[in-house]
Amino acid sequence: VQEEKIFTGKVLRLHVCTMEGAEWLEEVPEDTTVEKLKERCLKHCVPGSLEDPKTVTHHKLIHATSEKVLTDTKTVLEENVQDGDVLLLIKKRAPPPLPKMADVSAEEKRKQEQKAPDKDAILKATANLPSRNVDRTVAHHNMRDFQTELRKILVSLIEVAQKLLALNPDAVELFKKANAMLDEDEEDRVDEIALRQLTEMGFPESRAVKALRLNHMSVTQAMEWLIEHADDPTVDAPLPGQTPSEATDEAGASSAEATAGPSSEAGEEEAKDELTEIFKKIRRKREFRPDPRAVIALMEMGFDEKEVVDALRVNNNQQNAACEWLLGDRKPSPEDLDKGIDTNSPLFQAILENPVVQLGLTNPKTLLAFEDMLENPLNSTQWMNDPETGPVMLQISRIFQTLNRT
Repeated sequence: VQEEKIFTGKVLRLHVCTMEGAEWLEEVPEDTTVEKLKERCLKHCVPGSLEDPKTVTHHKLIHATSEKVLTDTKTVLEENVQDGDVLLLIKKRAPPPLPKMADVSAEEKRKQEQKAPDKDAILKATANLPSRNVDRTVAHHNMRDFQTELRKILVSLIEVAQKLLALNPDAVELFKKANAMLDEDEEDRVDEIALRQLTEMGFPESRAVKALRLNHMSVTQAMEWLIEHADDPTVDAPLPGQTPSEATDEAGASSAEATAGPSSEAGEEEAKDELTEIFKKIRRKREFRPDPRAVIALMEMGFDEKEVVDALRVNNNQQNAACEWLLGDRKPSPEDLDKGIDTNSPLFQAILENPVVQLGLTNPKTLLAFEDMLENPLNSTQWMNDPETGPVMLQISRIFQTLNRT
């Protein structure tokens, strides 16, 4: 008996398949290498293929269950192939051919042609074009013109809304409630806890109120300001843009309104007059309040207080923009802010013909939103997100943008 026959390993019966659909049974000892098994499979399915030694390397055996590619140098046992397993004989994909030098040159040339021109190429191509003076402030003026035009629209829509709401028999009561809500404006209120902390330190109440308003209700900053200005002779002077008489007038107007009530015998004209007075009070409460710090900073530059307040009003309390306005042509003027849009213009007619706007103008809240945005443009986002006033503002914005494109 030959030695190899005595120590031969276990014989495995393996099912081999090809991508072409051929299938057969191979019986090999478990110590057979995968490369030898591959040669046997190629002899079976591709006669004469072994004449080319590269044929073996161009094929691979895959274990069907584990989807593992078998390594040529390992034995069937080492690859954990079991009796009855299925193997797939697959030809490896040929690697993509290397590009020819001519193709590489053509590709590089195409990329260069598609490359954006550099600065020198742009200057060379535009050398013969006529030069023009470019106004770099056009974008700034366009933005300012947009704000001015939107403000005019709001002024005219407020007039229309007031006329429509005056026809509502419940308008007086509605606006009394709205007026009372405006009395609770957070901007005019002083943090009582912060005020108490400063007065307990020994600071006068009026001076503490001024310090808190100047420092956005911060107790620490207000205390530092009070200590810094303790010997300042103007420390008790009212803030710029606000006088004690104005505060007294506002308090008196509020108390008078609280005690006033519609007489049961009042006629329609009296109700209209009362509604007109309420509109005036609402407008007075929404009057522009300049930023005290910006007023002080601009007045220190030598500008008059009235000019500074006008500049801040035109530029929405933006100190830098107000400074540019004071140093420039001062347009638009404060008077332009109170002018409405031409009621016969296509823009205004399109806005009034919109059903959403028509319905919104009969809502007192819409009028209050217009009044608020008129003097506080930064609050427009709040009203755009409001479920009642948001749709109206969206329609006005869309109509404005549509007509501006044409």
